[in-house]
Amino acid sequence: MTEAVAANPPQADYGLDAPLIVKRMFTHGAWALGTGLVLWFVNHDEYPAPSAELLAVLGGLGLIYFAIGGFMVWSSRVAKLALRDRLLDSLELKGEERVLDVGCGRGLMLIGAAKRLKSGKATGIDVWSQVDLSANSADAAKQNAKIEGVSDRVRVDTGDARKLVYPDNHYDAVVSTLAIHNIDDPAGRDQAIREMWRVLKPGGRLVIFDLYHGRHYAQVLRDSGAQDVTVSGMAWLWCVPSRTLVAKK
Repeated sequence: MTEAVAANPPQADYGLDAPLIVKRMFTHGAWALGTGLVLWFVNHDEYPAPSAELLAVLGGLGLIYFAIGGFMVWSSRVAKLALRDRLLDSLELKGEERVLDVGCGRGLMLIGAAKRLKSGKATGIDVWSQVDLSANSADAAKQNAKIEGVSDRVRVDTGDARKLVYPDNHYDAVVSTLAIHNIDDPAGRDQAIREMWRVLKPGGRLVIFDLYHGRHYAQVLRDSGAQDVTVSGMAWLWCVPSRTLVAKK
């Protein structure tokens, strides 16, 4: 048993984003394709042309659903790992920083940052919604940190992004990926952005990757006094518009 574990060590699992939506895509695809096949089978002898046309339409719709679901899985399992590395590269960490990950989930950015630290510390905070990320929990983040060998450089807290418990000007870098858009009300999202800016040290960097609202987040930061804010072009991971925002305090 010990030799088997050594040969196949456990791997960190950073979860599937929007698992219910992914499941819905595959379910809709199966229903569309299945319905088309049933209707064709029942009617193709008597109505060959219409039943074939209907199968083509429903089958095509089913394949579209399958493609969206598959792309969302790929975004969660492959693309977001590359995204993590790109975002962390932009922080230019030296190794002694304090880093905060807001909406850390199962620890993708949190642990990635911790791997780049020597004497520094990475803190992650989340409300642990399992609707937004599969099997999301503080324990899952801690387990991933243990698997990745960075438990000594990671702290995991439970808390609301709209009311961070940390002091002003406390962190050298603050990151957040795929989290802030999950706050339902615009005022709440704006408050979360202001809170991340508040806890960031002068000279520190804030990096946000999120869906839909990147340009608005940038304006909130500018209204809060940020001078150096850049917003990337549009990306389409998870089949929805997304942007990366970088700000220096």
